[in-house]
Formats: sequence, C-alpha cells, structure tokens
Amino acid sequence: MEFKHTPVLLNEVIEGLKIKKNGVYLDCTIGGGGHSSEILKRLGKEGFLYGFDRDDMAINASEERLKKYTNKKIIKDNYKNAVTRLKELGVTGVDGILIDLGVSSPQIDLPERGFSILHEGRLDMRMDTSENLTAYDVVNSYSKEKLLKILYEYGQEPNAKKIVEEILSHRPIETTLQLKETIEGAFPKKLLYKRGNVSQQTFQAIRIEVNKELDGLAACLKDLIGFLNPKGRIAVISFHSLEDKIVKEVFREAATDCICPPRTPVCICGHKAIVKLVTRKPIVAGEEELKLNSRSSSAKLRVAERI
Repeated sequence: MEFKHTPVLLNEVIEGLKIKKNGVYLDCTIGGGGHSSEILKRLGKEGFLYGFDRDDMAINASEERLKKYTNKKIIKDNYKNAVTRLKELGVTGVDGILIDLGVSSPQIDLPERGFSILHEGRLDMRMDTSENLTAYDVVNSYSKEKLLKILYEYGQEPNAKKIVEEILSHRPIETTLQLKETIEGAFPKKLLYKRGNVSQQTFQAIRIEVNKELDGLAACLKDLIGFLNPKGRIAVISFHSLEDKIVKEVFREAATDCICPPRTPVCICGHKAIVKLVTRKPIVAGEEELKLNSRSSSAKLRVAERI
C-alpha cells in the first residue's frame, strides 16, 4: 500500500510558520512529507529543512516525495530527541518548528499495523515497529489497575470499569476486531446505537500507552521553544483534548512573565516570557477541508513566536 496522507490545516500551518527563504526549519513528524513539501517550496537554496519520524514507512515515503530537494535531511528518531540530534549536527537554532501529533492515514488504514477499528489485524499500534511493546501486550498482560488507569487517563472513558472487566474475561484477545467486539460487550445495545463507535476512546488510550505519546511532551515542547531563533515560530497540531491541554499550558507559561501563585504580593519566580502567542484560540479546519478530509475534524492548531 502506498503511503498517502493528506496533511491537515496545510494552508494554516504554512501561514502560521511565516517561512523565510533562508530559514532553517524542523518538521518533527514528517509523515508522508505533505507539510514539508510546502515548506521546501518556499525555501531558497540557503534554506534547509530537517524532518523526523519514527515510522519506517513514513521515512521511506517522505524520502521519495522530497527526493528532488537537496536542502533537507530526514532522520529516523522520535521528535522528542530532535533538539539533541540537531545539536550533534552543529545546528544551534531553527526558524520554525512543526509538530503534527496525529496518527497518519496509512497507519490507520493498513490492517497489519493494528490501529484500526474497521479492519481486522493483529493488535499492534506501534508507530515505530522496532519497539517491543505492542497493543497485544497492553491488552493481554496489563493488570486490571493498569488498564483502568490508561482508559481513564488517556481515553477519558467513563465506562472503563466494565470495559476492563470484559477485556479480562475474554483474554487472550488477538485482533483489532476481537477487541472492538469485546469493548462493545460492555455497553447496553441501546447505548451502542446512540453513542455510535464506543471503542474509539479505548483504542486511543491503548495507542497512547503503546507509543508513550504524552510522556515527556511538555518538557519536549519547552526544549523546542528554547531552540527557536528570535522571531522563529512553533506550530503544533493536536487531535485530542489531552494533547491540546498540554500544548496550551506550555504555550501560556512560555508567554507569561510571572508564574507565581496569584496571592504572591511580589514576583519571586523571576520567570520571563520567551514567546508571544500568535493564536489565542486554536485554529480548526474550515468547511471546505472538512468535506475533503473528515479526519481533520478534531485537529487543533496553536502557534507561538519566539521573542
């Protein structure tokens, strides 16, 4: 299957990054190269783009799509290591950073990747297939307490107790559709029709756990902001409230001079704002994009600029 992924909020990202021809840019989650190709189109010969991804399919697809550009380097690694890796290459700062936190369409659509609630496939959900932990391991070996924790925290699933009971009683669960049916068994039939896809939040929670998506996200965002050159911009696309909340809080703190508790009479923290918020509220997809790409419906874009 060809790696085809429609980049979300493409025009809004390009506008938000305010690309300079001679700038240095970092695409933390390059995917199929959709956003990166538009960045490279706007760079001159002196400009450069670094792209990161931990999915081999994405690396191969972006290399192919961007092969005509010589002013780029694509690196297989978690974007949370990007600052360290770039410093090793002698890069001291960048003029723009993009992070698209979403799961790509090929990851969802390929049954063997084990992400989809629509296709039968062995439970996997690894973005980096060289990692050891899979969705099968989480579903079949995690304790009741640990499963409850990730369903409540990462899935925000109010029916977590009943779902976990169903999972425990049906182990071993081998495939995505077996897991979907098990989850549906925790709901009354009336609610299944009313709520629709009741397994989505549980699948999300397991995926986040497998890929450690939220671990260190706040610290990483702070490091990336610190790696921006003056007037450089960071654009982050999130797809669920847990991610967006972290992005919002990191941006807010970075844009605030004093972060002392409200009742502190005199500032003792010494904190100084290092960014200004370009977007006070998140940018979401317009009607036209929603018609063309339904997966953009939950996307939220926030942009900040280094002072």
